[in-house]
Order: sequence, then structure tokens, then C-alpha cells
Amino acid sequence: MAINGPDREEDAAAATAAGEDEDTGAQIAPIVTLSEVAVTTGEEEEDVLLDLKAKLYRFDKEGNQWKERGTGNVKLLKHIETGKVRLVMRQAKTLKICANHLVLQSIKIQEHAGNDKSCVWHAADFADGELKEEMFCIRFGSVENCKKFIEMVEGITESDGKHVEKESKDASDAAGLLGKLSVDESKTDDAAVPPPDASVKAED
Repeated sequence: MAINGPDREEDAAAATAAGEDEDTGAQIAPIVTLSEVAVTTGEEEEDVLLDLKAKLYRFDKEGNQWKERGTGNVKLLKHIETGKVRLVMRQAKTLKICANHLVLQSIKIQEHAGNDKSCVWHAADFADGELKEEMFCIRFGSVENCKKFIEMVEGITESDGKHVEKESKDASDAAGLLGKLSVDESKTDDAAVPPPDASVKAED
């Protein structure tokens, strides 16, 4: 009966290690070749005005309760051409959109009663692929971030209100000019037609 001593066990271990480290030169080709794909977020033509981490809720009218929409970064984005600002929020892990709406003059934002880190507002939201009225509540990690968010939204809605008033005034002024032009053209046409008496005198 053979007895393996410490020396033989060490030799066997060394041989095994040498076999594992030996490079056979074989190359394994990948089964599937993956190519880079350009990913667009829809935010390429917008400037980021605000980007804060928060947790978003929406009010469920049927259940009469607040339901969590997700935790992630809420952004205020301004389009570089139109100047319009929208609010976009995506869930942190899945990047699923949980809020997506324009920040308009009609939005009234206010602090949530009993929690100075939260605020609420109504908006016509498009996060689910269809436009519908939603009541949102968002909670930040600090009072400072909540105030910063409220002040930014209020500033945008106020600016949008002034822009709407200016457009309305410009439209009214343009309508007035068109009305005046129509009256002037009517007077010109009337002057071009000779009075009945003039034609009678000419025949005499």
C-alpha cells in the first residue's frame, strides 16, 4: 500500500497549478456582437434650470389617498428655442417618467400643510402618454431644497404670465390696426365712385 508523503502532495499540487496557468492559445469568439446604440432622452434641446433629488406622490381621487409615483431627480428644463419650461421627473433605477408637464401661469404651487419639506400643485400631466389633470405632492430631503423648488416654479409662472399678457396686448394692437386699415380702405373706395349728381350734370 502506497503512502503519500508531504513531498508527493506538494509535487501534485504544483503540477495542478502549472496545468491551470498554462496558456493553450485557444480563442473563443463571442456568440453575439453588440453595437453601440445612441440613446436620446428628449432633453437634448433643453437647458437644466434645476435638478434636485425628491420623492413624488400623486393624489388618487378614487381611493382618496396619496400614492407614491417614484423617487428620483426632478428637473426644470427650458427649451433653447421656444423658451418654454417643463417639469420632468424620472424614477432613479428604471428611469421611467413619473411626471412630465409644462410649467404654466395656471400652476399654483404651495407648501404642504404640516410638512415644510413638501409642496403640492395641480397640472395637466403627460407622464402616462395622455394628458390628464393630476394633483402632485413632492417631498425633498431638506427645507432649503423645497423652498428653492417653489421659488423657481413661482418665478417661471410669473414670467409666463407676463409673456401671455404681452402676446394678448400685441394681438389686440394688431386687431386694432387691421380694423383701422379696413375703415381707411372703405373710405378710399367710396371716394373713387363719383356722386350721382356729377354724372347728370355731365350729360346736360
